[in-house]
Amino acid sequence: MAATAALDELRAAIGAERVSTDPAELIVYAYDGAWLEGRPAVVLHPETTRHVADILRIADRERIPVVPRGAATGLAGGAVALEGGWCLNLARMNKILDVSAADSAAVVQPGVVTAALQKEVERVGLFYPPDPASLHMCTIGGNVSTNAGGPRCLKYGVTADYVLALEVALPCGRVMRTGRRTIKDVAGYNLKQLFAGSEGTLGVITEITLRLIPKPAAQATALAVFPRVAEACDAVGRMLASGIVPLVTELMDNTVVRAVDAFFRSRSSSAGLPLDADAVLLVAVDGDGDQVERDIDAIAGLLRESGAREVRRARDAVEAEALWEARRAINPALIRLAHDRLGEDVVVPRGHIPRMVERIRQTAAAHDLTIALFGHIGDGNLHPTILCDRRDGEMMKRVQSASTAIFDAAIDLGGSITGEHGVGVVKLNYLARAVDPIALEAMRAIKRIFDPNGIMNPGKKLPSGVGER
Repeated sequence: MAATAALDELRAAIGAERVSTDPAELIVYAYDGAWLEGRPAVVLHPETTRHVADILRIADRERIPVVPRGAATGLAGGAVALEGGWCLNLARMNKILDVSAADSAAVVQPGVVTAALQKEVERVGLFYPPDPASLHMCTIGGNVSTNAGGPRCLKYGVTADYVLALEVALPCGRVMRTGRRTIKDVAGYNLKQLFAGSEGTLGVITEITLRLIPKPAAQATALAVFPRVAEACDAVGRMLASGIVPLVTELMDNTVVRAVDAFFRSRSSSAGLPLDADAVLLVAVDGDGDQVERDIDAIAGLLRESGAREVRRARDAVEAEALWEARRAINPALIRLAHDRLGEDVVVPRGHIPRMVERIRQTAAAHDLTIALFGHIGDGNLHPTILCDRRDGEMMKRVQSASTAIFDAAIDLGGSITGEHGVGVVKLNYLARAVDPIALEAMRAIKRIFDPNGIMNPGKKLPSGVGER
């Protein structure tokens, strides 16, 4: 069928007003949070599961690539239409369908913004813990597709830990439901977990049932200032060994601290961060009010014993939020330091965090690059961010070499090349060195089962050739 005829069929199936071919609009959908670009041939705006299923049915028949897209906050190029085709914009599927206190569950469409869901469930005393840094923009569908984490995953786990059930439109146009609204379910294979983290390569998630938990009664936040990063790493190890499980433990090195301070000053405000610190550690605990007080006091003592020259506790929720606003400002702050930045996402066993930090710093020195360092240190997830300029070819060769060195270091220390951002395109060529070859073949087989014609987000998540790097 000619492309024009396929478009006419699309317009008849989902409505002409939901089919965009205007070149100016196509440009808007040509990029995500990474620096890759790829303009789709068409942008589609489904509003129902039936719309999505009809789109996939036509695309599969015509062998047209489909790229699902949420808020495009991803940092691995997963929402970029590198091969043209159809961009499936799920932003209009943004309804919270149900919040049940009795079942401790919520049912949402994929376009629901994460922070909006959190606010809604907290009105009835419930809590949805996953909190990516982009939570005020990112969507639940994108969170599930990348199995997003965030600072609170040290205590509460990642997105997949809260997925009870999914509705998924498959490339053939059929709609599958997997999982159910119960805590326990071992009937058949756990397909919902297969789709969590699949990055839109198997099907399109059209409805999500999420597990909720009771909202903690209290929370306390403290900031610790360290003369050396190694001491901040040691402090986290002491905390975890003490039996206290913090809500979050967030590390910022001096480059990040200075960037955040400059960012706030540009807005005529202040982040209140010490500019001479080699490392700043943000720590929070939550739970019962009395226990929170005991835990934060104990943590403050451990921080000082580990070498913190200052421990500053937020006096109220307003001060605590100000500290976390500083943490959430890291990415926009780093953008101001260079023409470009390459944000990595490696994870290692917690005991190897000090060694990983040292390897990253050695890599920066060896390649004559500035690598800003921050991350969720308590769960071993670091975000070394290379400041660079894509217009400088010689520099970009050093950036590529440094990225490889960082990934090699993570793997050497028993970790992974991605903890929460996903593979997308950015890390595709490194996957073969990070995943067992037999497991990689099994993944390709699964891809062929769900997407035999290869239309779902092609060129993402899995390398196409055996042994490709």
